[in-house]
Amino acid sequence: QVQLVESGGGLVQAGGSLRLSCAASGSFFSINAMGWYRQAPGKQRELVAAITSGSTTNYADSVKGRFTISRDNAKNTVALQMNSLKPEDTAVYFCHATARVVAGTGISELDYWGQGTQVTVSS
Repeated sequence: QVQLVESGGGLVQAGGSLRLSCAASGSFFSINAMGWYRQAPGKQRELVAAITSGSTTNYADSVKGRFTISRDNAKNTVALQMNSLKPEDTAVYFCHATARVVAGTGISELDYWGQGTQVTVSS
């Protein structure tokens, strides 16, 4: 149905920047909300930033002013620009999307996840 492929993770020093990208492909009627979550070792997955198809954004307090989420609706892509990175930003980052797809005999809005990309910030 929907595949999400992420790119852009890696190792960076504190204060540095990284840009994550995610592209959605497959069979769907529309991609609605898109976003990024992260999961650090021993911690629960948490929302980092999300953006609606109308470009309304939502950020975790811990990244406000440092991260910027954007999307290209025509290409079904979402990006996360991460600046002023801190060691506590180290985690696996997952792309997330909600999409309207054919499910059974009707249309449903379902959640989809990427495979995750590692971001490591050294002090």
